[in-house]
Amino acid sequence: MWLANKTYNVITNNWNMNESDSHERKDYHISFFRPTTKLAKFNRNLSIILVTVWAVCIFGFQIVLKIIEEPVPEMAYLEYEQVWDQVKNNQANIQEKQIFIKSALSVLGKVTLDPQDKIVLDNAVNKCCFDLLVKDQVSEFQDQVFMFKNTKIGDEDYLVLKKKLGNHAAEIINVPPYSLEAKLIPLALASATSYQIHPIQVDAIMAKYLIHNQSVLTDTVFLGFPFHYFYTAVFLLILFVAICLVYCIATDVSLKKLGIIEE
Repeated sequence: MWLANKTYNVITNNWNMNESDSHERKDYHISFFRPTTKLAKFNRNLSIILVTVWAVCIFGFQIVLKIIEEPVPEMAYLEYEQVWDQVKNNQANIQEKQIFIKSALSVLGKVTLDPQDKIVLDNAVNKCCFDLLVKDQVSEFQDQVFMFKNTKIGDEDYLVLKKKLGNHAAEIINVPPYSLEAKLIPLALASATSYQIHPIQVDAIMAKYLIHNQSVLTDTVFLGFPFHYFYTAVFLLILFVAICLVYCIATDVSLKKLGIIEE
């Protein structure tokens, strides 16, 4: 009998302690979406407002950019369009081939160029460049390309061979020897793997790199920067700091109104 009473008391005490602990845990349970105090409700509402402002400023701007943007070709693409039909049909004259090579080089000079796209343009430039040579120049030009192709950056004669090939190619495509085209074309000729033009691939590549989506938000200059760049790189950082500042100030004001003062 004594043992039964003892067991009952222990179970009862454990149950009361668990219920008390459960009650205490309920008291400390905090839900962001179901606040139970004025301060918690204020913090929830303020957080939702500030996060909404942040989301609208970031994603809303991107949506607006997409809505109002229009494809705008570079000048190199407009020149390319004028001669492309003749080039791909192998009916282009000297000037048209020169224009095509210059347009292709304007893409080959981009650091974002995909390696597979580069090979396609290298081959197209290679073909057009050799098409511009007279028969007695082909062998000499091939030797120059071969010699440069078999050198590496750091070799003693690398820069000499590159300059020699670039100057010769510059005469062929009618550009100054100090121009960017004259510096790029030796690299294109050395990287080429064939003398073929793949019209569908070339057309897609030229459009991919020379047509850009633009709008008043990208063309407008603000404080020396394109507006879309200033907005995303500078303004949004300032906005983040401002949101943090507003939250801190609003929280302090709310605490004072509710009579909550930290000592």
